[in-house]
Amino acid sequence: MRAVVVKSFGGPDVLEVVEVPVPVPGAGQVRIRVEAAAVNPVDAATRSGTLAAAGLMAPRPVTGIGWDVAGRVDEVGAGVTLFAPGDRVIGLRDRLDVSLGTYAEFVVLDADAVAPAPGGSSAAEAATLPLNGLTALQSLDLLALHPGATLLVTGAAGAVGGFAVELAALRGLRVVAAAGAGDEAFVRAAGARWFVPRSADLAEAVRALVPGGVDAVLDAAVLGVPALGAVRNRGSFVSVVAGAAPVALRGITVAENWVAADGPALARLSSLAESGRLSLRVADTLPLDHAAQAHETLAKGGLRGRLVLTP
Repeated sequence: MRAVVVKSFGGPDVLEVVEVPVPVPGAGQVRIRVEAAAVNPVDAATRSGTLAAAGLMAPRPVTGIGWDVAGRVDEVGAGVTLFAPGDRVIGLRDRLDVSLGTYAEFVVLDADAVAPAPGGSSAAEAATLPLNGLTALQSLDLLALHPGATLLVTGAAGAVGGFAVELAALRGLRVVAAAGAGDEAFVRAAGARWFVPRSADLAEAVRALVPGGVDAVLDAAVLGVPALGAVRNRGSFVSVVAGAAPVALRGITVAENWVAADGPALARLSSLAESGRLSLRVADTLPLDHAAQAHETLAKGGLRGRLVLTP
């Protein structure tokens, strides 16, 4: 089968398509015929060597790329009862110690990292949900806010931030959305009560809307200290990138969320997407052998929705 890998870290041009054996599912695993794989910033961090330099990946001769997948179950391993060949599914490859990612024609995942794909969605749309949806959901779980609490979401029009606004609104939170000036209509439609343009002095703009500061921040844009200034004393702050959280000043509880695959939680997100309560946004689709082009486009920024590769 074809798979996108890197043999040495670097820019997008180090991505190459190689022929590798089709992986075989073990006990408790499923093999998915990949129909779509979303392109995420963590893929670029894998390709460039940033994750390896941070000690998050062991050195290996070949490194596979890709976390998100949508496709159909091709084969199940022993003990798998929830899925059968032909099922439309989505899944998350969150392990950095395996040799192949989801930029491939087939991928093997543990069955508990897989969920039914949202009905009515294309494979490309479905592939945008696992990593970013679970990141938003698990970040909100870390904050553990009660209905009526105030939450600032930075990068609110991005992939993680957009899901975070929608999920927070569904939980009854009052959301301040920080995003580009042209994104106000989107974030308000997603459920934001207030909007702050990216160019503003964030802390001052938020405190003008919520005197004393918000109860918590979900820092999807990885702003760090400027976003921390918007939080009230003894509030909460969660960063979606490991190692990017600011110092816990003023008694603020600070956490970092490294996403974990979770099939049942992903199934709940899939159901919300199927019912139209989560927005699945695709910026563009490209064939698998255009992975380098996708990474170049991702690096330019400004995307609304995810780029998606199709084998």
